[in-house]
Amino acid sequence: MWLTSKIKQVLMVMKPGVVTLNYPEQPAPAPKNFRGAPVWDHHKCIGCGGCSDHCPSRCILTRDVCQELRVMLYDGSRCTYCGRCADICPEDAITMSNSFQMACENKEDITTRLELFMMTCQRCGRCYEMENTNSIDRIDLKGFRYDNLEQRAMIRKTTENFSLEVLAETEHYERPSK
Repeated sequence: MWLTSKIKQVLMVMKPGVVTLNYPEQPAPAPKNFRGAPVWDHHKCIGCGGCSDHCPSRCILTRDVCQELRVMLYDGSRCTYCGRCADICPEDAITMSNSFQMACENKEDITTRLELFMMTCQRCGRCYEMENTNSIDRIDLKGFRYDNLEQRAMIRKTTENFSLEVLAETEHYERPSK
């Protein structure tokens, strides 16, 4: 009795064939409109900082080293791949790729650092990126942000003019520990 039921079970299991993927050797392709890791095009980026302002996981940090140099740091270990940075970018400099298997031993492998040379308008003092035309009209932010890139911490502090004192305060800022 039990032998016939076991034979029926074996025949029923063998009937559909292979239903699983051979994953490590042949990974499944990503579906259409899949949001993986963001990719930056530094030729299109005007350095507006909109991506860092709208990132919910705060993995994009912006720092103005001086009037002409803006550093943007993307920390891929914190990213949730929500795609807000790509949605908010006015120049479409950020696109979401299909890659989602980002495991690595070194954190620097998933960190992207952009150093943008910003030109200063002689009339109003706002920064703009030299390669793009009419980009000064697209920037609504004035002044400098003082985020601590070394500690990967976002500090909501801005000033109208660059100040070495405020920069010195933020360089020694450490994240709160538990």
